[in-house]
Amino acid sequence: MRPRAAPLERNQRMKNDGENRQTAAELARPIGEELAGGNASRARELAQGLSAPDLADVIELLEPDARVQLIRSLGDDFPYDVLSELDGTVRDQLLPELPKGVLAKAVTELETDDAAYLLEDLDEAQQQEILAELPAGERAALERNLEYPEETAGRLMQTDFVAVPPFWTVGQVIDHMREAEDLPDTFSDIYVVDPTHHVIGGLDLSRLLRTKREISVEQIMDANRQVVLATADQEAVARQFERYDLKSAPVVDANQRLVGVVTVDDVVEVIEEEADEDLRRLSGVGDESVADSVMYTVRNRFLWLFINLGTALLASSVIKLFDATIDQMVALAVLMPVVASMGGNAATQTMTVAVRAIATHELGPINATRVILREASVGLVNGLVFAALVGCIVLFWFGVGTLGVVIALALICNFIAAALAGILIPLALSRYGFDPAVSSGVFVTMVTDVVGF
Repeated sequence: MRPRAAPLERNQRMKNDGENRQTAAELARPIGEELAGGNASRARELAQGLSAPDLADVIELLEPDARVQLIRSLGDDFPYDVLSELDGTVRDQLLPELPKGVLAKAVTELETDDAAYLLEDLDEAQQQEILAELPAGERAALERNLEYPEETAGRLMQTDFVAVPPFWTVGQVIDHMREAEDLPDTFSDIYVVDPTHHVIGGLDLSRLLRTKREISVEQIMDANRQVVLATADQEAVARQFERYDLKSAPVVDANQRLVGVVTVDDVVEVIEEEADEDLRRLSGVGDESVADSVMYTVRNRFLWLFINLGTALLASSVIKLFDATIDQMVALAVLMPVVASMGGNAATQTMTVAVRAIATHELGPINATRVILREASVGLVNGLVFAALVGCIVLFWFGVGTLGVVIALALICNFIAAALAGILIPLALSRYGFDPAVSSGVFVTMVTDVVGF
């Protein structure tokens, strides 16, 4: 395991990150004002020296027209890796407005994976215009990345890596790394390949440097090196990195030939993106961003709000069935939200755990029964505890013992229903090919409202 940073170090890093974000937020306003006033040189002075992530934050906070002006004002001082740091929606809005020369320069400056990330959202004609301005070698590497589907290891990989044959000595490898001009700027792993470019092992750079020059690579290589298939989903790649504590992994094509490398910094970005995506999907907003237009946001949210309207009407129809009873005891109307909201919160807890477990393959057919029984047991225990608590509150509040019993029994039933719905609905949706993160919430809420009422 990697050693954890000391608390003081972590706190200092968090403080620095907060200061950087604050600086970006504070600079966005004066930079925007200078650009609006036609003073591009002053805006350039204010933006110079910012790191790529901070400059990306500034660009995102500016008005759309000012973003292009700022990039043009920076000229050759514009750090092109900013484009890979931008929010996807902002980048998509920005790219068509930038000169093709700027994009071509950015593509040549970026790593292969970041360059492919930049080009993937452009249409075919725009891609070809930019690729035509690149040297043949870089163009071929990028085209190979773009051949793979989005969100796969092939799109995530870098095509620059170090590969050596097993019969080389340590001294030959070191000399090769000193003399070759086409090696990546930074790397920590060396891959060992046979004459057909199949991966037969790997070697840590640290071990290589600690070994005598006359020792062969085959003697010190790790023959059990984990490899990643280029067509593998990026989430599966992230799980592989986490499971085997990888710093990097060789990427192979369908013929098991080495075509690239995935590094841990790219995997961290994938983990962050997937976690963010799951969080937004649980709220029914998909891939929405604060930079999206009003109409796009409306369309994105409308469907699930419309479905939610249908489920709410169904819950209301259940209440309508008992309107005579409610007329006789108005206290029921006062207490109904307690039963429904308690059940809804309990269901959300179960659903969140279930959806995440399904996404990480921790929950499947093999252990589904055991987990369902566990959640039902948790629902029963919580239901009994809160039934006793709320029953006593109702008795003290309204002075009607039978009403307390009714509410207590309703809570027990609703907690059990919430637990079962919170896990069975995501499992069923996943079984039939639907994304449980997107579609579970509405149906789980419907169950707890209907059962509770």
